[in-house]
Amino acid sequence: MSALGAAAVWPLAARAQQSGKLPRVGVLPTGYRQSDPEGQARIGAFAQTLGKLGWNDGRNIRLEVHWPNADNNDRISADTAELVESAPDILVISSNSTVAARLKLDRSIPTIFVQVSDPVGGGFVGSLSHPGENITGFQNFEPAVAGKWLGLLKEVAPAMTQVAVTVYPDTAVHYLYLREIEGLAPSLGVQVSAISIRENDDLDRGIAGFAAAPNGGLIVLPHPRNIERRAALSELAAQHRLPAIYPYQYFAVSGGLMSYGFDQVEQWRGAATYVDRILRGAKPADLPVQAPTRYDLVLNLKTAKALGIAISPSLLATAVEVIE
Repeated sequence: MSALGAAAVWPLAARAQQSGKLPRVGVLPTGYRQSDPEGQARIGAFAQTLGKLGWNDGRNIRLEVHWPNADNNDRISADTAELVESAPDILVISSNSTVAARLKLDRSIPTIFVQVSDPVGGGFVGSLSHPGENITGFQNFEPAVAGKWLGLLKEVAPAMTQVAVTVYPDTAVHYLYLREIEGLAPSLGVQVSAISIRENDDLDRGIAGFAAAPNGGLIVLPHPRNIERRAALSELAAQHRLPAIYPYQYFAVSGGLMSYGFDQVEQWRGAATYVDRILRGAKPADLPVQAPTRYDLVLNLKTAKALGIAISPSLLATAVEVIE
């Protein structure tokens, strides 16, 4: 009975098996090297969830993880092209840059994305409830969250009168984040500067130049190259004595002052459930794009002490994790 049921509800898997091959799922966790424990945690959660749903690598499915190099935009595009050209049955990809590259290359492979900001505004999907095309997934931050980043940073560093924002011109949503920050900044008595980053040296030079003036702060926006350079970013902020806020928890763990974001690992588990549904016959166009429902604050008291910052008890009480 179980075999008969499987044949009825797994049309994509059945098509692959008719050709004598296991269905192939190509995965590109942009921003994470193979040696990165955070990348391994995401792929591990993805594979474990698939296993719980009855899909085991090498037995009835083939997982092909392409560990990318996010040093520059050309490498992101090249890694995406390599994966697309291998023609898997399903793609699972992360980051705005990777999704944009995929759409230029191919629109026929069923695709699930994670960690992608403003997928509607970016032209990746028609709407969150009805994505259309052959793509769906899990949304990153709404642009309005950028105002929260600025507000939290000002609360931690009330003397801050200027803030720098890391902006990658290849990521259109960064300008929406910047607009939100600029809209709130006057009410907090803060001036905003954008550090435009095309090459890694732009980030180092931009932060050093900005930090020459006093009472500064830093907002690090989500981007694969920032993920890959998270330790260097926290070191730069510490070197220039800049209080900084980051989008993901592991930035604070790596020495950053604070982070405010969602559980990325949970999105990878969600991506596995969408792979399962597509293998069982669902179409990506009919699966709604899901957004985070919870954002968590993480504070690094060791870094705060090094910067001479005293974090209020009320803010400490709202943090889900305090690193001491």
